Amino acid sequence: MAKKDKADKDRGEKKKAKKKEPPAFGVLSSTVTQVARALRTRLSHGLAESGLYPGQDGVVQLLAQEDGQTPGALAHQLGVKAPTMTRTIGRMEAQGFVQRRTDGRDGRLTKVYLTDEGRGSVARIEEAMQACEAQALEGLSGKELKTLVKLLSVIEDNLVQNGVARPSATSDDDD
Repeated sequence: MAKKDKADKDRGEKKKAKKKEPPAFGVLSSTVTQVARALRTRLSHGLAESGLYPGQDGVVQLLAQEDGQTPGALAHQLGVKAPTMTRTIGRMEAQGFVQRRTDGRDGRLTKVYLTDEGRGSVARIEEAMQACEAQALEGLSGKELKTLVKLLSVIEDNLVQNGVARPSATSDDDD
């Protein structure tokens, strides 16, 4: 019987030593892309009820944290080009969410400020985000969510460290 126990032990060690095959090529990229699209689509539907278009929520949230920012600063923080931000601000101004004003100290600068309507949309954005995340996380435990976020952070760090940086104001793909 000792031989059988030793053979079972040897097989178990061989199984442990065997390296797991990575998932098929492209599975991660396509899955993350699909999840990101689904999240953005779901959030966009929630925001539409507030009169906001995709991308405008980020502008409102940044201005809610620090009102009176330049279009360039907003573009940089959101990782889009300045012309894209200028169009977004123009649209949001026409909708009544923001207003542009010349800086009091430097007349060459234009800064963007939330209007009362814009400030009122902050709570609606948070509600839309909460509803979107609640739907996305259905069936996941707190531990699973923590693991998922940790793993996604590792992936992002790997990509940023290896030269694939976050979108920036100089990227050519958002116009």
